[in-house]
Amino acid sequence: MRYTREHKQETRERIVRAASRQFRGKGRKGVAIADLMSNLQMTHGGFYRHFGSKEQLLAEAINKGFEEAAENLAAAVEKGPPGSELKIIIERYLSPEHCANPDRGCPIAALFTEIGRYPRSVRVKIDRALREHFKRIAKFLPGVDDEERRRNCLILFSGMAGALNLARATADPEQRKTILQSAKDFYIKAFCE
Repeated sequence: MRYTREHKQETRERIVRAASRQFRGKGRKGVAIADLMSNLQMTHGGFYRHFGSKEQLLAEAINKGFEEAAENLAAAVEKGPPGSELKIIIERYLSPEHCANPDRGCPIAALFTEIGRYPRSVRVKIDRALREHFKRIAKFLPGVDDEERRRNCLILFSGMAGALNLARATADPEQRKTILQSAKDFYIKAFCE
C-alpha cells in the first residue's frame, strides 16, 4: 500500500517527536530503535524508510527538542509583563519542574555529558540547532551589541545547564532546591538587575 507524502511526513514527525523525548529522558544508549518503533506501533524496518541511521534520528530529535523548548519559553514569555522576559526564562529553566523532567526540557541539559562523545556529524547539526536557539533568546540579554548579547547567552546557558545537571545529580531534595534557587538568584541578579 502506498502512503501519501503527507502521511510519510506525519509519520516521520511522530518518530522524531517520540525519539526527542526518549533521548532526553534516557540518553542515546538508553533508546533502542526497535523499542521506539514498537511503542509507536510501527515496525523496526519502517524506521529505515525515514532515517539512514540512529545518528540521523538523534540529530533531528535534538533539533526537535530545541524547537519544543523555544515554543515553551515563548509561551511563558508572552504571558509575562514586558521587560521580564529574561527573568521568566531563567526561572523556567531553573525550575523544579524542568529539573524533574529532562525528557521535556532542554536537550543540552538532558544530554550534557553525552554530546561531546557523539560523532562529529551529529555534533555539527547540534551546534547549528543550538546557535538558532540562542539567537532567539539572546535578544533578551543585556549587551551593547548582538555579539555581546550572544556571548552573555553562552555564559548564562552554560551556567544554567551545569546547575541543572548538578541539581539532577544530587539525591538530597533540599540540596537540589538550594542549587536551583542559588543559581536562579545569581543569574537574575547578574543579567536582569
